[in-house]
Amino acid sequence: MSVRRTRRCLLACALAVQVFVVARAASGGLNSINPHDLKGWLSYIASDELGGRAVFTSGIGLAAAYIEDHLRAWRVRPAGDNGSYLQTVRVLGIKTTGHSTLTVEVGGEARTFADGQGITFPKNVGGKRRVTIDRVEFVGYGLDAPAAGHEDFHDKQGPKDVKGAAVVWLGAKGPREVDSSYGRLLSRRNRYATEQLGAAASIGVPAPQGPGRGTERRDAAADERDTQDTAPPASNRAGRGRIPPADFTTVQRLDAPIAPNVTASDALFKFLFSRAPAKYEELKRKADAQDPLPSFHLEGVRLIFDLNADYAVVRTQLAHNVVASIEGADPQLRNTYVAFGAHYDHVGYAEGEVGNGPDGKRRAGAPGRVTPGAESDRIWNGADDDGSGTVALMALARAFAEGPRPKRSLLFVWHTGEERGLWGSRFFADYPEVPLDRIVAQLNIDMIGRNRDDKATESNTVYLVGSDRISTELDAIGRAGNESLPKPLRLDYQFNDPADLEQLYFRSDHYSYAAKGIPIVFFTTGLHPDYHANTDEVSKIEFEKMTRITQLVFQIGARLANLDHAPVRDNQGPRTRIATTTGR
Repeated sequence: MSVRRTRRCLLACALAVQVFVVARAASGGLNSINPHDLKGWLSYIASDELGGRAVFTSGIGLAAAYIEDHLRAWRVRPAGDNGSYLQTVRVLGIKTTGHSTLTVEVGGEARTFADGQGITFPKNVGGKRRVTIDRVEFVGYGLDAPAAGHEDFHDKQGPKDVKGAAVVWLGAKGPREVDSSYGRLLSRRNRYATEQLGAAASIGVPAPQGPGRGTERRDAAADERDTQDTAPPASNRAGRGRIPPADFTTVQRLDAPIAPNVTASDALFKFLFSRAPAKYEELKRKADAQDPLPSFHLEGVRLIFDLNADYAVVRTQLAHNVVASIEGADPQLRNTYVAFGAHYDHVGYAEGEVGNGPDGKRRAGAPGRVTPGAESDRIWNGADDDGSGTVALMALARAFAEGPRPKRSLLFVWHTGEERGLWGSRFFADYPEVPLDRIVAQLNIDMIGRNRDDKATESNTVYLVGSDRISTELDAIGRAGNESLPKPLRLDYQFNDPADLEQLYFRSDHYSYAAKGIPIVFFTTGLHPDYHANTDEVSKIEFEKMTRITQLVFQIGARLANLDHAPVRDNQGPRTRIATTTGR
């Protein structure tokens, strides 16, 4: 008997034994979400048997099959490829030949800078196109860090409007008042300008050479549209050599328009600032010394970006999202969807043996941190990250499948490859199984099983991120859903602050939907000492709290699914909102 068939037989027996639990639940709905089931499911999802659920391993395949089997038992409709529960995610290694240029016009004089000659374009510039920008703003360090008393995009009159403009910034290290804890904000200055403030382009300076700031692989991968290719060359089965290394790895469309974010050399900056109120040499001196920089409009400057690159696919790997749906009851609204998501992958296991490293004994090739005293544990189980979201999504699917059907249809996506750079959600957003314009909101769950920093004072707290950035009505629906619970949670918006040092808004799958303009809510309980460590285990999960948060997501999802209109997309953008909301 095959391993898979044996596992299915064991699962069938386990499901039969658990029938009394299902019968005890009040025919689906809110009360069917309970700690007993969440713990049972998570005990398998985060078990050593699954080997840390890394992408392209048998462990994540077992996790997908486990989710599928439960969905089938609950009669939740498959919504993947060809009537299955699986959506194939194509992970492409790309080799780039760049031909992009930037023409800078200053007072009628023009100079053209080619990629690699005074200017550096990213390896993925998107589809071929020309972008002409007549408004260029120098924004100092290009950084908003209000907690440190530094805001380049604000003045006494309030926020500066850079929408549609090209922003230029200097100072790789940032201003003096900003320390290493601001590493993520410094590294995201281009994205902050183009993706949050609506700038049409960003021109900055290269990152400083040398050791990084200690951010983990997952953070770096999730921060960039395309991940740097780090996979070893694979042998060619036909014996004709080896697959050449790629310049970047992506799951997204290569013809999509991407705002140009480039870095420039002294020659380009000297010309760009040649008629500016301040000369480049003086600005550079101040930036190198981390002294205050001015901000000003560059009068008479026009930028013409000719974005052009040839892409060759040199490697294709296949991963899978798990996708399911429940049809709505209303004849009109059933054509629209409330989407629920979580990622079911984690970082895997360490292949090496215990040895001496720079920080003491640890396993060679560990995919994350090794907790002192746990050097012998080679598996990163990922119980909270994101086993907690994985099983919460299972509970939501069952609750809606066995309870009253809402008016709208419901979409459930277990994303793959979040740890590698939001692969599953980015692929789904570019190649959706349902039209994106029919998704009225997306509710994402990532790490809801613990207390932030393991503090007992956080036992009633859940963090909401992004809930008011695209639709303030969605945030109001979320707060109303919380108030309807028998024991409301404390909603904390600290990580929703655009100046949040952790930058959580960009670091989970909801962002792939938000980037397409879909209103989102990201539910999390924050980071803790076992984040990306080999000790993120089931024994440390707070299942009662996890149950209540899952019930909150159910309440919000049900309200959205029965709303007679889509949440209004007023797009008021990121706002500083650290206030908390506490229920009755």
